[in-house]
Parts: sequence; C-alpha cells; structure tokens
Amino acid sequence: MSLQQIIAIVIFLCTMGAIITGKVHNTVASLTGAACLVLTHILSIEDCIDAVDVETICILVGMMLLVAVIKNSGIFEYIAIKAAKIAKGRPWPIMVIFILITAVCSGMLDNVTTVLLVGPMTLAITNILKVDPVPYIITQIMASNIGGTATLIGDPPNIMIGSAAGLSFNDFIVNTGVPAVIIGVLTLFCFYFIYGRKLHVTPEKMAAVMELDENKAIKDKVLLIQSVVVMICVVVAFMLHDALGIQSATIAIAAAAVILFLSHGKADPEEIIATVEWPTIVFFVGLFGVVGGLQQTGVIDMMAKFLINVTQGNDLLMLLLILWVSAILS
Repeated sequence: MSLQQIIAIVIFLCTMGAIITGKVHNTVASLTGAACLVLTHILSIEDCIDAVDVETICILVGMMLLVAVIKNSGIFEYIAIKAAKIAKGRPWPIMVIFILITAVCSGMLDNVTTVLLVGPMTLAITNILKVDPVPYIITQIMASNIGGTATLIGDPPNIMIGSAAGLSFNDFIVNTGVPAVIIGVLTLFCFYFIYGRKLHVTPEKMAAVMELDENKAIKDKVLLIQSVVVMICVVVAFMLHDALGIQSATIAIAAAAVILFLSHGKADPEEIIATVEWPTIVFFVGLFGVVGGLQQTGVIDMMAKFLINVTQGNDLLMLLLILWVSAILS
C-alpha cells in the first residue's frame, strides 16, 4: 500500500468518524476532508471538480426548488385536510392515508422534504383528535423511506446510484418499486397490530376534524393548478427520459426554471432559492471529493478486489455482504 493510499484512507476514516460522532457538522466534515486531500496533493482542484457527480447535484437542487415553489400554493395542507376528512376523522384510517400520501410523495419528491411538509399537518390533526402524534410521525418516517426507495428521485442515494450505474427512472420502478409496494403493505399490517387497535377517539373529536375547511388551505389557486400540471409533466418526463434522450438532471432543472418563471411576481426568487437545503448540497459535494480521493489512489479498486477474494467470486454471498454492510453503515 502506497503512502498516498494510506493518507487517503486516514482522511476518509477521519471524515466518517466526524460525521458518525456528530461532533462536527456533516457539511464541515466533508468539506474539510476534501480540502485535506487537496492540501496533501492527492487531488487537485480540477480532480475534486471532476469527482463531483453534477447530475446528482442538479437533480437535488432542481427538485428542492420545485418543492419550494409548490408548497407556497398550499397543496400539501389541502391534501392533508382532505385526507383526514375522507377518513371521517377516524384515527387508524387517517394514519393509513397519511402513510400512503407520505410514501407516494416521497417517491416523487425526496423523503426529508415530504416529512417536513406532511409532519406539521399531522401534528395539527392529532392535536384536534387529542391522540399521541408519535406513532403517526414514526409511521410516516418508515413510509417516506419505503416510498423513497421506489424511484430514482426519491432519495439522494438512489440518485447517486442511478447516475453512477446509468440506471433510468423506469429501472428503479421495475426493480425497487415492486418490492417497495410489497414491503409497504406488510409494514401496514405491522402498524395495525402495533398502533391501529390502540387508537380511539371520541365522536366529538372526529366531528371537529370534519369541520376543517380544506379550501382555506389553498393560498394560490392558480399556482396550485400550475404546480399539479408541472408535477405531472415532470413524472411523465422522468418515465420517458430514455426515449426522449433527456437526462434526469435536465428535467429537474427545467422543471424548477418553469415553476420559478410561473410564480414570478407571486414569490421572491431569492427567498425560494434560500430555502434549498444548501448544507446538504455542499455536504454531497465535499463527500464526492473525499470518495474521489479513494478512487484516484486506487483504494476503491483494492477494496473491490478484497471483496471478490473474501467471497471467492460467489455472486449471492457478495450481494448479501454488500447489502448488510450498507444497511449497518446507513
């Protein structure tokens, strides 16, 4: 093992250690790791830039901008109240519908944003029902992860894997979408036995939910219609991007540009852009640099060969090892 490989591994382990312990902010840790690789001449600035997966960053920024504009229409609050009324204020059906909403939205948006949007309305409705909100939030966290697994744009790791492996939106739907649906159904059964049979509220509380007016949640009807049309176009474009010859990043950025243009005069572009989770974006940029150092020095290839030797080329054993190591590290 060369000196450069040792330095790259030490910097990587220190970066991961700082992230795991939480003593240093994730973004600061990843940027510091990337900077150390440049300072030790393992990577040049140009190498760092080349290591960044621009497609992943563009998809993340594009979808975050899109959501930032859409939420100003009040559509998420409208959906939440409408869902609670469809369930007639009954606590278990409300939980089921919110789980489904969270899972579907996580597949189309990203899971963190979805929980941040659905969470506040969940708290408001559980407050009216006078029930413990914790089970609702826990089930939504599970649903967001399951739903986010189903599509290319549902979770940042999916975006990175899709970009690196050249997988399309439809590849994810076919290979991870079906298992996600099965897992979602099984999880619902588990939630029923854990929470469903314990949720009881008085008729008065259910009546209070039915008195909510979902129409008052709509802040801008025109923007709401525009948002729905743009989202439908985005989903269709993602599904057909191979046939259209358009990259996923192009679709995300174009959708963000269109919705920003349509909302011009109704929302301050600077405020919208400021709502993007820039610490997350910068974190990924730094992390790409750190991993780029391992790749540049040949550590990644060395690890791959080690894995092949340990599993003796057994595909199933290799798959299980990667699966469980990834799960535990996650």
